[in-house]
Amino acid sequence: MKRIVYGLLATLSGVVLLFSYRTSLEAVMPVAADDTAGTTSSTTTAPAPASTPSSSAGAPDTAGTTTPSASPSPSPSTSTAQTTSGLADGTYTGDAVRTRYGNVQVQITVSGGAITDVQVPQYPSSNREDQQINARALPVLISETTSAQSASIRMVSGATYTSQGYTQSLQSALDQAQQ
Repeated sequence: MKRIVYGLLATLSGVVLLFSYRTSLEAVMPVAADDTAGTTSSTTTAPAPASTPSSSAGAPDTAGTTTPSASPSPSPSTSTAQTTSGLADGTYTGDAVRTRYGNVQVQITVSGGAITDVQVPQYPSSNREDQQINARALPVLISETTSAQSASIRMVSGATYTSQGYTQSLQSALDQAQQ
């Protein structure tokens, strides 16, 4: 009789422990990166990460932080005609968004009121896994952006944090283009 009671208590304890086990850490949502940490700006932009995922544009510096390769302020081209879509022609760089694995920053080029080009000057690329994930995810996100012509794009499975940061930075660039 004691064996049955001990067996039931052990089973009950095992079930309680199983259901109380936390399977993941709290989700870390991307937030806008503060630009007070000594960021630098340059006038050149990095090539599209789809062709060169190990580009130095988003590489960490010696302190382990990522330095943006473009200013988060808009840099409109010579023509700034407002079109019916509400987007002014020019090149706009979104805010760098800090994610769990590094900053993500999007730069869009608007021509004729439509997004014609998307560059990602900053993205997580500090290790081989980041490079592999983003070499697959960024071309999909860029394609979704040019198709949707908005920040309402689908996330890429396996690159959730990059997708969230990309979407927030893209929305920042679109907000600048609408002003």
